[in-house]
Amino acid sequence: MGRAPLTFRRLSGLDRSGPPPPETQAGAPLRPWTIPNAIGYLRAALIPTFLILAFSSDSGTDALPATLFAVVAWGDYADGIAARVTRQYSRMGALMDPVIDRALVIAGVVVCWHFELLPRWMLDVMVARELFMLLAGQYALRHGVTLKINWPGRWAVWPVMSALMMGLVALKTAGTVALVIGLVLTLVATVMYGRDAIRELRAR
Repeated sequence: MGRAPLTFRRLSGLDRSGPPPPETQAGAPLRPWTIPNAIGYLRAALIPTFLILAFSSDSGTDALPATLFAVVAWGDYADGIAARVTRQYSRMGALMDPVIDRALVIAGVVVCWHFELLPRWMLDVMVARELFMLLAGQYALRHGVTLKINWPGRWAVWPVMSALMMGLVALKTAGTVALVIGLVLTLVATVMYGRDAIRELRAR
């Protein structure tokens, strides 16, 4: 069976219909040396650089760390587009991308919390949710449960990233509004993950 045609919607990630590529599934070779993975490695390397530059500033709102944060965030789209254009899907990419995204969120939260660029209690909720998902993900893996990303989880990414970016450029009010939207979507997604995992466990 051939792959779906590469339309604009599929290239941009708006169309995610159909099963995930078999190269990304459990048991497939890692295939670490691909163009999309090279973008992922660069994204990962820039996160500690962002932290060093941000904490070297007086306010956490210098232009360079904010720019690096934006580059790493938009890099998630870049490696996805690269994978779809080159057909270089890999298990390594499937495992690495969510880890990098989560690490970037945590890095942005740490900087915004330290310099109080966004409401700290909201950032605390965000960190608690990330820690919960980390523990829940480990539990799911041990019990053979697959946690597939849902649409609220997809929609939450850019309000959260935008909120952190706004905090890093001193737009606290706008960032707070975006963070509220992101938190609501994130918590809805978390409830749905839990519901789906319980259903899968009961079905067995």
